[in-house]
Parts: sequence; C-alpha cells; structure tokens
Amino acid sequence: MGMTYEQALEKLQQCGQAHLLKYYEELNKEQKAELLAQIEETDFSVVDACKHMDGVAERGKISPLKAMELAEIEAEKEKFREIGVEAIRLGKVGAVLLAGGMGTRLGSDDPKGMYNIGLTKDMYIFERLICNLMDVVNEVGVWIPLFIMTSDKNQVATEKFLREHDFFGYDADCVWFFKQEMAPAADYNGKVYLEEKWKISTSPNGNGGWYSSMEKEGITEILRLKGIEWLNVFAVDNVLQRIADPVFVGATIDRNCAVGSKVVRKNAPDEKVGVMCLEDGKPSIVEYYELTDELMNAKDEKGDPAYNFGVILNYLFREKDLKEMLDKKLPLHVVEKKIPCLDENGEQVKPQAPNGYKFEGLVLDMIHEMDSCLPFEVVRNREFAPIKNKTGVDSVESARALLQENGVEL
Repeated sequence: MGMTYEQALEKLQQCGQAHLLKYYEELNKEQKAELLAQIEETDFSVVDACKHMDGVAERGKISPLKAMELAEIEAEKEKFREIGVEAIRLGKVGAVLLAGGMGTRLGSDDPKGMYNIGLTKDMYIFERLICNLMDVVNEVGVWIPLFIMTSDKNQVATEKFLREHDFFGYDADCVWFFKQEMAPAADYNGKVYLEEKWKISTSPNGNGGWYSSMEKEGITEILRLKGIEWLNVFAVDNVLQRIADPVFVGATIDRNCAVGSKVVRKNAPDEKVGVMCLEDGKPSIVEYYELTDELMNAKDEKGDPAYNFGVILNYLFREKDLKEMLDKKLPLHVVEKKIPCLDENGEQVKPQAPNGYKFEGLVLDMIHEMDSCLPFEVVRNREFAPIKNKTGVDSVESARALLQENGVEL
C-alpha cells in the first residue's frame, strides 16, 4: 500500500511543501496515485541546501596530487595486468554505466546511449561501450557484471532498446538496471515546483548520486551476494574508454588506493576539464572554472604543470569505502537552472531565464571522502573521445575521427 493523502500532507507540512497538493481534488484516480507515490519517494531535505548558499563555495587548501604517468605504468604493466585479471576472474570487479542522460544536445529525443554514430553502418553509443567492455571479457574469459543507471525519463526506452539488440552480444544475465534518484527542483525560496498538477518538478541528483541510487534500488545487495569489491563507474559519452581495464584495476589494487581515476594530460593549461588534486590533504577535483592563474601556472619538480591531469569520469571505487560513505551526508551542489513549471494559475511556463535551483551530488565529493586516490594516466587519443555536442570540440564528429584513428569501422 502506498501513502495516503493524509500521510502525504503530513510529510509535506513538516518540510513546508504542502502547496504540492494544491490541485489534488482536480486529479483523476491515476494522477492522484502518481502524485502520492512521488511525494512518498522524494527526499525534500535536499532543498535545505539553498538556505546555506553562502557556505557552499568554501574550498580547502589545494595542493598537487601526483599521477601515475605512462612511463611508470609501462614499466609495471605486466604485474598490474596480472593482479587485475585475477580480481576480474574472481568476480570482484563490476562496471557501472551512468546512462541517465538524454541526447538533447545532439538533437535527439532518445537516451544519449541510443545515438547512432555510424557512417556506413549502425553504430550506437551503447554498442560501442559494450564492444569496449567485451574486449576485456574476451581477454579475461569471464563476464563482468554490468549495472546500468537510467533515469525516470529514459528507463523504459533504454531497457527496450538494449533488449531488442540482445545487449549487443553481452550476456543478459550479467546486466542489471537501476534508476537514478531524482531530486526536487525549487524556486529561490526553496518552494518545490510542480511540473504538472500531478507531478513534482525533479531532475537527476547529479553524477555523485549513483551509489546512493544503487542502494535505494537494492542493487548493493547483489554486489554483496556476488562478492564484488570494486566498481568501475564510467560515463555514457566517452566512446573510446576502456572499461574494467585490468591494468588500471591492478594498479589501483597494488597501490592500495580506495579509488583509481583515469586521467589524461591536458592539451592546454586552460582546457575545460576538472583536475585531480589534494584538498586539505585528501583527494579531490578542482573544476576548470576554479583553477586560479596561480594553480594553472604551478610547476612540479620536473618543471611540468603541477595540475596537468584532467579527469574523464572513469573511476574505480572500493565498494566497502562507498558503503561507509553512505552514512555521511555528502554536500549538495545548488545549480541555478531554467525549470519548466506551473505558475500560480496552474498554467505551464517554460522560463526564458533561470527561475530556481536544482540539487546535485558530484563524484568529486565522493572522491573527497576517500583517504587515497590513484590518478592513472591514459593516452588521450586512445581512451578519450567524449560526445557532448553535435559538431566542433568533443562532438560526434571529433569522436568519429578518433574511433577511426583507433581502427574502429564506422
């Protein structure tokens, strides 16, 4: 049995959001049920973050975090590979694909992973990522458990698409789907918006919300039953990345780090990528817009830039550390956005300017909870082909060129 109207009202009154039931009496039975279910599963406490806006920007003392560079990796590659292959064969490594986004910026109404980048044949983003994971499956000889995070907006389409394509040859018994938690969107006073009379305005809770979403959907139980100790989490938009890469896994285990982070050498001091660093002595990431001139020009002992390695959203987390992290409330980032909503007359509005806040958790805060991190350098044009735009930098065009350069037929 779901929540009753009375229970919903009580929950909303406690957090000052009772206006969300304003149109309840106008709704039909299905709409009423949908709204009550949404109220039941929404965590309204995130909205409190906008009351503490002033304290959000404070960063600790930033200092360099040394990366394991290509030459060092090359020297110990076979040792690392052996350690990684063993961990994967023993079933200790799982892969988590963050695929909650839509292909809007690519001009598509489908989930981003369904975008077709092929030229002479069909080649979907999802297909490319599964091919990359299959390389390791073939090398190691076992299937790697794959957990795919979708969102409210794309769950049905994503599952249907992958099943229709037989997971592009991946073993369906080794794939699990889970939905990213949604966070409510609010006006500047912290009042949550309605998107429809029966629907709260929500957005995905940021790329740092993947593990809490796994927990909420019961996926962490599967991890424990299977004895998975490491999770390689990666973004949907980099079609060239290696996933569950045995050398990366082995290096992270060998150096006894809580998290490994694949990084690429920046192509310019002001390139728009977050860089690995230490913040108050603990691993962290400085976003490109936070890099001061002083940090940008800082040098290491070899005379190279000290903050030279950009993150590519491919991380290997130790599961037991993630579990401990859940007990701490991670900071939420408050982002100003244009939020489609109902006005006071119940009419739908598509705002032209920002009209409120969305709330997101970020991976960098998860990393900052860890005691140690290994930034692991990969060759940029072999492992980094992000698709963010239709043309230009980090686009479908640039990714196609990089795939072809790496011998992939399109």
